Amino acid sequence: MSTVTSDWLARVRPERKTLLWAALVVNFEILLLASYAVISESQLVGPLAVRYWLFPFVWINVGLWAILRTRPAPTGTRERRIAAAVAVGYFAVLSYFGGLIGPAANPALSTARVVLLDLPPGWGPALLYDGTVVGVTLMPYKLVGYISLAYLVYATVIDAAGSAIGGLLGLLSCVSCTWPVLATLVTGVVGSGTAVASAAYAQTYGLSTVVFVVTVALLYWRPFGR
Repeated sequence: MSTVTSDWLARVRPERKTLLWAALVVNFEILLLASYAVISESQLVGPLAVRYWLFPFVWINVGLWAILRTRPAPTGTRERRIAAAVAVGYFAVLSYFGGLIGPAANPALSTARVVLLDLPPGWGPALLYDGTVVGVTLMPYKLVGYISLAYLVYATVIDAAGSAIGGLLGLLSCVSCTWPVLATLVTGVVGSGTAVASAAYAQTYGLSTVVFVVTVALLYWRPFGR
């Protein structure tokens, strides 16, 4: 077994303490979902509802794991500032296209509220703010997911690795917002794309979750870097 392979296995192999914490977190999340199912009046039931109940925790768990396991390499102040600027810009782009931040829906009226039982855990508790200039929709799974992607981009830039692959996939982690563009292209190629568009839109959360996990894996592993 090569040294590179051994180092990679050592990096990804979880420690016993990590496995213990993972079991505790998963058990807590199962308890949280069970409690929500009992006390809420949610209509999200059936096999297809699994994307709404479980996928947010995939984002949260994978994102937090990547943050805890990533240690940016030591570097100078200038390099850290450049990496931080890139990461902040990357987070801003994801936040805008992912729906966390956008133009105000009703500039004439400012509103703010917290949504609790109307959304499953992971989607909520959500902070909804609509000001005179901007609107903010903070959902836990997207917030944690985009922060983790930005942090991984920060570490990647510090490593002086080419982050183009991870960056492009990161932008696609919001399939639900990039789909209208893709649907337009598909419609232009195949004509009436109603059936195709409907099928793809129905799977948007599953696709976005897969792309998010792949993005985190690439930015964490960084096979295109040194």
